[in-house]
Amino acid sequence: MKLLIQIPCFNEMDQLPATLAELPRRVDGFDAVEWLIVDDGSSDDTIAVARRNGVDHVVRLTSHKGLAAAFQAGLDACIKLGADVIVNTDADNQYSAADIPALVAPIMRGEADLVIGDRRVDAIEHFSPVKKRLQKVGSAVVRRASQTHIPDATSGFRAYNREAALQVQIVSQFTYTLESIIQAGRMLATVGHVPVRTNPQTRPSRLFSSTWTYVRRNVVAIFRIYTMYEPLRVFFVAAGIAALIGLVVWIRFLVYFATGSGHGHVQSVIFGSTMVIVAVQLAALGVLADVLASVRALLQRTLERVRRLELQLGVPPSHYEPGSGDSTD
Repeated sequence: MKLLIQIPCFNEMDQLPATLAELPRRVDGFDAVEWLIVDDGSSDDTIAVARRNGVDHVVRLTSHKGLAAAFQAGLDACIKLGADVIVNTDADNQYSAADIPALVAPIMRGEADLVIGDRRVDAIEHFSPVKKRLQKVGSAVVRRASQTHIPDATSGFRAYNREAALQVQIVSQFTYTLESIIQAGRMLATVGHVPVRTNPQTRPSRLFSSTWTYVRRNVVAIFRIYTMYEPLRVFFVAAGIAALIGLVVWIRFLVYFATGSGHGHVQSVIFGSTMVIVAVQLAALGVLADVLASVRALLQRTLERVRRLELQLGVPPSHYEPGSGDSTD
């Protein structure tokens, strides 16, 4: 049994030594524990620092693609490197590496395919009230869309078994955390969670330049992901609202007409008709989006089969370089 711990990195030469120093080399139930970093186009000495600190594998992206792309690239590499279980953690040492045995325990017991570390967001002091609230909203949306019971869906501290990793394919360009849980919940995968500890903040988040940026990007991501996986619900609700507005305007006109004062209110008929047409169009878009969602699910299953064929053929990981054990920087 092999455990691979992957760390997506972007200009993390200062934080990486402390993060790697806490990672385990032995975990009960595994014959080997190896480390992999995904360098997301760093402009500093992240890779050299990683190699000096004992990283076994490096995936070097040629340009900065974002956290979601780096996560997916690492997952693909870990599968091809023979990982039976993959743990994803952050380069800024946010999560306590001492909780990795607890994180993988449900997988080793056969109780889960994907395990999310629950940070208990309310207890994290450096999270603002707005961020805590948005984290809860995001988790609630994911629970509804994935039919799971994950309390901290935005946590990046998570463990996948081989089967779950083979099925995940992130299309979001911003975040992998929400979408991967929804995908797992809709596939033949069991999603669990365990409480984990966090370390004091070592630096401000690089994903967001301000609270407003955090709110805007997360709201857009949550809405986009929910629309992607629940298109009928989203578009039919929007269509219902538009139809209701049109109906209210029509009723208003009929009241005026019945009392003999309908003259001059023809614009209400026009506006109501417009809203009904909008409602019909939104409903039609919902049906089309639902068909596209079905096609996407079929494409995802096809990609899973392609990955299995690549494993049988021994296709090497993309953008892969050996770490400290096999090469020098």
